[in-house]
Amino acid sequence: MVKKNRPRKGSLAYSPRKRAASEVPRVRAYPDIEANRLLGFVGYKAGMTDVVMVDDRPNSVTEGSEISVPATVIETPEVVATRIRGYKETPYGMRPLVEAEAGEFDYIEEEINEGNVDELRVTIQTSPELVSGIPKKKSDIMEIPLGGSMESQAEYSKEILGEPIKVSEIFENGMYVDVSAVTKGKGTEGPVKRWGVKIQGRKAQRKGKGRHIGNLGPWHPTHVRWQVPQTGQKGYHQRTELNKRILMIDDDVSKINPNGGFTQYGEIKNEYLLLKGSVPGPTKRMVRIRDAIRPKGVEGQVELKHVSTESKQGV
Repeated sequence: MVKKNRPRKGSLAYSPRKRAASEVPRVRAYPDIEANRLLGFVGYKAGMTDVVMVDDRPNSVTEGSEISVPATVIETPEVVATRIRGYKETPYGMRPLVEAEAGEFDYIEEEINEGNVDELRVTIQTSPELVSGIPKKKSDIMEIPLGGSMESQAEYSKEILGEPIKVSEIFENGMYVDVSAVTKGKGTEGPVKRWGVKIQGRKAQRKGKGRHIGNLGPWHPTHVRWQVPQTGQKGYHQRTELNKRILMIDDDVSKINPNGGFTQYGEIKNEYLLLKGSVPGPTKRMVRIRDAIRPKGVEGQVELKHVSTESKQGV
């Protein structure tokens, strides 16, 4: 028989469901990679399109055939490495030990040679002024760790310090990445919309009490438990989605700009990524991209047959 009742839909693991503290997503974990480069990048969501590609998934029903898939366009203007920070492992976790800006790397190099530094992270500065669709000029600052051994990290840090970095220097076509962004905000919503609770029966609806929960809990303990589905904030939460495949990295904007530009965004003017599937957040939202922490699937060059550039106005 069909189950007629349920406490809620949606996981309690995301509680408390409140607004994100910042639109700059916080990334707490990165994979261990031998490649000597940054382990992440940042971009801005421009919109979506559809592409025709050859399905290269083994054992797929459509393997070797052309399939149409949705794709998200992320504009990725170059970022600038402003400083390098060295961290030391302590009984209380990683703690910053030393940092250096351009022209000051000798100081941090001494700590590395003495073996005091356990991890290097690069502080990058975004360039929103290069993006026509982003209504801001103030840069955002964030830290991204490096891959490879400590010696190779030190050499790479010295090369990029104070220099612009492109996304094509970090990722390749066909790779799998994870994306983090703040979702579209919905404001205050009721328990039916927010938690998917069952709408009350006809008798309750006569009293105007159809879209509410049956009760707030037992008499004892004499307080309302946090697990009770109630009215509150919906959306504007940070979310991370795993294993998004990079279909294309290019700087030829004529291949991707639709007629009339992207809705609510405009035209792309910088290097961009084309990711398979959707990405959290509305257009113009910042998206942080990192190497896949639990990669799966087949990597390799993607064979694209067609990228739609039809007008997205009024769609």
